[in-house]
Amino acid sequence: MINTLFSIAGKTALVTGGSRGIGRMIAEAYVKAGAKVYIASRKKEVCDATAAELSKFGMCVSLPADLGKMSEVERLAAELATRESKLDILINNAGATWGASIDAFPESGWDKVMALNVKSVFFLTQKLLPLLDSAATADNPARIINIGSIDGMHTSIFENFSYQPSKAAVHHLTRMLSAHLAARHITVNAVAPGPFSTDMMAPMVAQMGDAIVNRVPLKRMGGPDDAAGIAIFLASKAGSFLTGTVIPVDGGIMGAS
Repeated sequence: MINTLFSIAGKTALVTGGSRGIGRMIAEAYVKAGAKVYIASRKKEVCDATAAELSKFGMCVSLPADLGKMSEVERLAAELATRESKLDILINNAGATWGASIDAFPESGWDKVMALNVKSVFFLTQKLLPLLDSAATADNPARIINIGSIDGMHTSIFENFSYQPSKAAVHHLTRMLSAHLAARHITVNAVAPGPFSTDMMAPMVAQMGDAIVNRVPLKRMGGPDDAAGIAIFLASKAGSFLTGTVIPVDGGIMGAS
């Protein structure tokens, strides 16, 4: 019972931003759990290299795409449709941040972050609905998992003025999509990570050092097992009755706020 309850073996997944960070953590976990995983990221050479590394553990395919551009969103969806007749799991993880003071924050830093973090989540989901519909059943829904952030749930000390609103938008978009897609047997949930050991966090860690970890009640950064656990739960039978939720995976930060 337990072995099947958390199984994703045989499922097909797309993980955007899957070449590094939390996306890679999820992609690796899915590959090792027996899923066929496509990863997308902007840099072809990095995406190809990651797929080659993960293919040592199972099936991982590189589909590079710059999802900050609508043409690339459409191309990625079309390319996947030539390869697969259904998609069981969509992980909308690709994202960017931009730091600058309120006096100097540029329009480009707003537009880039919103296009990738919010716009691409909606339109990639829209373009992949035929494949998700083909996978969806009442007993085993297709799954959409959006990667938000606790920075979309509280006010962070960092001057990333477009990133925080973008993640709040992802959380509410998750609720909207869940309401509209439930009748089609597609669940939509969001994971809101706290501080994880990733390239995106590296500049903040360099700036603040141990102060970041000290703000976490569990006194550590998130790691691969933390990302893998929630992603497998939401994609497996165990998470099939859950939709419209935003789940903080943050070592207790939001609970202690």
